[in-house]
Amino acid sequence: MIGKRYRLTILVWLAVACSQSESLTETERIEIVLEAKQTLNNYYNDIRQEGLKAEFRYLDNSKEFFWVPPGYSSPISFDSVAAILNQNAPLFKSIDNSFDTLNIIPLSKELVTYTGRLQSAMIDTAGQSTTITLMETGILIKRKDGWKLLSGQTSVALANQ
Repeated sequence: MIGKRYRLTILVWLAVACSQSESLTETERIEIVLEAKQTLNNYYNDIRQEGLKAEFRYLDNSKEFFWVPPGYSSPISFDSVAAILNQNAPLFKSIDNSFDTLNIIPLSKELVTYTGRLQSAMIDTAGQSTTITLMETGILIKRKDGWKLLSGQTSVALANQ
């Protein structure tokens, strides 16, 4: 069953997509895509340099926030994501995420969707190295302090994708 928060986000996304996306000029679309792409690049660069706790700068700490991490079948709240990040941050020496493909679609001046395939190379504190391919889709929302991850899903990509 889809959670109430998840349904609300989908409805907002659909309403905005249907009503406002055509009102953006081509220049606005390009600027929004560049801003969102820079945000995602900064997000991964900060994780690379500072570790998992750098993610907090990019997560929208609102009641609308939710994420479906790899291995989960339903969305989790900001508090649950925060607990996972805090618990796992000390376990990694390095994390290097980079997009192979990235598609960003502005829905309005304040909302964009993105979908991408990324490589995640991790080294834990014991020196064990792991590299996985992930598929990620999400919604970014523009707040006063910049673009934030509002919702989305990350899953492990199948070997033949």
